[in-house]
Amino acid sequence: MKREIKKLWAELDWIKDEDLREKVAATWELAFEKSVLSPSDLEKIPFTLLIENCKVSFMAHKRAVVHVAFESAKLMKKFFGENLPIDLDVVVAGAILADVGKLLEYEKVGSKIQFSKSGKLLRHAFTGVSLAQTCEVPDEVCHIIAVHSREGDAFKRTTEGLIIHHADFMTYLPFRN
Repeated sequence: MKREIKKLWAELDWIKDEDLREKVAATWELAFEKSVLSPSDLEKIPFTLLIENCKVSFMAHKRAVVHVAFESAKLMKKFFGENLPIDLDVVVAGAILADVGKLLEYEKVGSKIQFSKSGKLLRHAFTGVSLAQTCEVPDEVCHIIAVHSREGDAFKRTTEGLIIHHADFMTYLPFRN
C-alpha cells in the first residue's frame, strides 16, 4: 500500500519533515484499510456528493487544493516574510489530509457512490481528525482537517488553516454555483 500512497500523492515529497511525511502517508493507509474505496476509485468518484452529477474527481479536486494552498503559502511567505510565519510542511500535510475522512464518509453500492452510515452521522472533518490522531499526526495538522470545511467556522483558524480552508472553497464553490 505504501507504494500506492506514494503514487497517489507525489506531493508528499514536498513535506521536508520525514516524520510528518510518514505520518501523513500512514493516515492514508489507515483510511484505505477502513474504506471500501481503493486508490484507483479516487480518480473516478466525484469529489463531493453535495453537487448533483459532479464530474470532477476526488483526486482532481484534492490535487488542486494542495497546489493552490502550497503556491498561495509560498507567495504569502515571499510578500510578508517574518511578519506572517507560515509552516509549508503543515500547509502541505493539512491540504493532503483535509479530505482523508471522505474515505469513511463514502460507500459504493454497485457503481454508485453514496454517503455511508458513518458519513450520514459524522462528516469527513471528524473522521479525518480521528484517522490522523491515530497515526500521531501533530495537532497543527489535525486542526486543519477539523477546520477546513464549514464545520470549522466556529473556531479560530491558524494561518495554515485559513490557507487550506480558502483553497478548498476556491476549488469547490465554482462548481456549486
